[in-house]
Amino acid sequence: MDFLLLAKALLLGIVEGMTEFLPVSSTGHLIVVGDLINFQNEGKVFEIAIQFGAILAVLFQYRERFVSLATGITHDAKAQRFAANLLIAFLPAAVIGLLFIKQIKAHLFNPVSVATALIIGGLVILFAERRQHVARIHTVDDIRGRDALKVGLAQVIAMIPGTSRSGATIIGGMFFGLDRKVAAEFSFFLAVPTMFAATVYDLYKHRDLLSMADFPMFAVGFVAAFLSALLAVRTLVKFVANHTYEVFAWYRIAFGLVILGTWYFGLVAWHV
Repeated sequence: MDFLLLAKALLLGIVEGMTEFLPVSSTGHLIVVGDLINFQNEGKVFEIAIQFGAILAVLFQYRERFVSLATGITHDAKAQRFAANLLIAFLPAAVIGLLFIKQIKAHLFNPVSVATALIIGGLVILFAERRQHVARIHTVDDIRGRDALKVGLAQVIAMIPGTSRSGATIIGGMFFGLDRKVAAEFSFFLAVPTMFAATVYDLYKHRDLLSMADFPMFAVGFVAAFLSALLAVRTLVKFVANHTYEVFAWYRIAFGLVILGTWYFGLVAWHV
């Protein structure tokens, strides 16, 4: 058993779980940390396991809502409207992803591109928080189809690594009139079909790389991602009740500048 590989799996599982639902870009962090610890080759299939762990964390946290959705989809108007909104918000990223994901991965999945997107995204968050925010939607059930579509279009931007799926949907939701907490919760719910579809697609695409020998690594990463994602989701919901997202903006900018600075001065041999 390769304990160094398990330690890397543990670290990346924690990184995935802690960053997936915060507006700081989990993909960007995985690219940067994976590059730093030389985990690129193993990461192709490994990310499937840790993303699934993060998905299950949201399902567990909001299990009552998802059970209600599943049992009421055939007869409950509220459940039907909620499911329709998730589908509407999910479709833009699904369509654009199928068309352009190969080009995006070929040209933008590197630490320098991630750092640039982190900084730009941080500036956008600062702008969003310092403008006058008038919320007209105060519960997830008040979201209408056109609101869901706008959030879904914002999610498309997150295909650029370093942008952050949760950041795009949360800040986009706030721009479109969602209350800060509602924007965060809808982002969590939208993550389930979005990440599940991406996970199934990646699993099918890389099915030939699956091996039982990698099971311990997958298990460690999965559990670490589940537990850390659960902590992140619970913490963020409490945090945004009384705080803005500015702290995440400054973190993104600082992290991005560190990456660009170490690359420019040759301190770290980042892949570009």
